[in-house]
Amino acid sequence: MPWIAYIAHFIAAAFLTNGIPHFVNGVSGRRFRTPFAMPSSPTANVVWGWANFLVAFLLFANIGPLYIGTPGDTIFVAAGMLVTGILLARIFGGDAN
Repeated sequence: MPWIAYIAHFIAAAFLTNGIPHFVNGVSGRRFRTPFAMPSSPTANVVWGWANFLVAFLLFANIGPLYIGTPGDTIFVAAGMLVTGILLARIFGGDAN
């Protein structure tokens, strides 16, 4: 698989991970920060989470096949989720410096 597919899978995993807290807070009826406002309405968060999921899906579906279980794909998707998760934990936890 071309190296660009691994990078696309890393970025897609980052979008997928970023969409989760927005979507969950939105469907739970809680206000949560988005790039547009702090905090945003639950509806805005559902839409923002869904947009992140859409970008992730488009990257996974259109940039090389995704084979979870193969070492390259699994490593890059897991790394994308881990890095993004750590960054989001620091940002949403308020200790990003």
